[in-house]
Amino acid sequence: MGGKYRITGNTYPRMRRPRHRRKLALSAAAAVVALGLAGWGTLQLIDVFTGGNKQANAADLPKACPSPSASTPAKVLPKPAAIKVNIYNATPRSGLAKAAAAELEKRGFVIGKVDNAPAAYDKKVAGTGMLLGGPTAMNGSFPVLATQLPGAAQKTDTRRTADVDLIIGTKFKAFSTPAAAGAALTALTKPSPAPSTC
Repeated sequence: MGGKYRITGNTYPRMRRPRHRRKLALSAAAAVVALGLAGWGTLQLIDVFTGGNKQANAADLPKACPSPSASTPAKVLPKPAAIKVNIYNATPRSGLAKAAAAELEKRGFVIGKVDNAPAAYDKKVAGTGMLLGGPTAMNGSFPVLATQLPGAAQKTDTRRTADVDLIIGTKFKAFSTPAAAGAALTALTKPSPAPSTC
């Protein structure tokens, strides 16, 4: 053969295209990723249908809650007979302090002074009433007396005696019924349950 296609020397012409190594590497990597994903998906399906890890399932089960127990002991509050109440009328209605004193006496409270409210409080108690006493009354006498007159404001002063003042306010209509007051007192003395951890 001669002319244009004559072979000279000891090198032969390449008759096929050169391979693209980059394409080959990307194809191999894609195949590995696809196989990995397929294997992972298969494992997940097997886990779902066979129940998976026994320990994980045991951890997922709800734990049995222990029976609720009292976290704080029952509150010890004074009996009405141990509470001396001074009753003052801060309203324009006359005779209200005497009527209130008679009612509280029937309910077991010890009655002290019964009079019109001092100038500092006269016609200045807008609610149903105000309980006024020493610092110790806040966790002792006040809660017991407040069962008789819900919504009464509570205020401490510097007195050192155990007596408390009940100043009747302009919105006062009547004390709680004995049954309602008794139920409120029972609720106060019940121990509070421990908060649930379940």
